[in-house]
Amino acid sequence: MITERTEEIAKIIVNSAYRVHKELGPGLLERVYEVCLAHEISKVGLNVKRQIDKPIVYDGIEFSEGLRLDLLVEDCIIVEIKAVETINPVWQAQIISHLKLLNKEIGFLINFNVPLIKSGIKRFINTKNNY
Repeated sequence: MITERTEEIAKIIVNSAYRVHKELGPGLLERVYEVCLAHEISKVGLNVKRQIDKPIVYDGIEFSEGLRLDLLVEDCIIVEIKAVETINPVWQAQIISHLKLLNKEIGFLINFNVPLIKSGIKRFINTKNNY
C-alpha cells in the first residue's frame, strides 16, 4: 500500500518535471535535466540524491557494483531520466527491477525529449504482479 506521503512526493516530482520541461524544452542532455529536476524537487524541501550507487544482494552476498540511480527522492522514489527519441522497453524493465531489488514503491521514467512532457512521464509501481 502506497502511503499518502509517498503519493505527495510523487506529485511533487511530476510537477517539478513539468516546470523543468516548460522552462528548458526538449533537446538537451540528460544531465542538464537531471540537475535541474533535482534542484526543483529540493526547492520544496525534499531530499534528493543524484547518481547514487546502490549495492545488491545476490546469493547471500552484497555486491557494491549493483545499481546506479539517476535520482532517489526521500529514499522512497526512484527517478530515471532520459532525453531520447524513443523509450527502449529495456529501460522500463530496468526501473521495475530497481524497484524490486531496492524494495521501493514508486519509480518514474521521465523522457524530456518530447513536445509535451505528459507523454514523457511513465510511473511504475512495485507490485508482485509486475512479473
